[in-house]
Amino acid sequence: MANNVFGQSLAVCSNQPKTGYYRNGCCETGADDHGTHTVCAVMTEEFLIFSYKKGNDLMTPRPEYAFPGLKTGDKWCLCAGRWMEAYKAGVAPFVILEATHEKTLDYISLEELVKYALV
Repeated sequence: MANNVFGQSLAVCSNQPKTGYYRNGCCETGADDHGTHTVCAVMTEEFLIFSYKKGNDLMTPRPEYAFPGLKTGDKWCLCAGRWMEAYKAGVAPFVILEATHEKTLDYISLEELVKYALV
């Protein structure tokens, strides 16, 4: 069982749309997840545009990958590195700490994450 940043059981991030590297609704990770998709984030228009400009279009549906395209308000498991990039650029989306995998703490401090916690 995976743990969140508090060392407790990892909560589901989103089943609508179905998120996670393993598309199981949780921000679980493993050796094959080279992007470390561990941050449960709530999408904002500002972040989606930032990601698009960085070469990762999260807005356009990609049916061939069963990807519906994201919109403002959707919850999604982001790569820890991309969230940190957005944080440094001042456009980081809010996070759901209970659904953010503990592996995230290898990249982002709990203190930084708490500033963006959705409560």
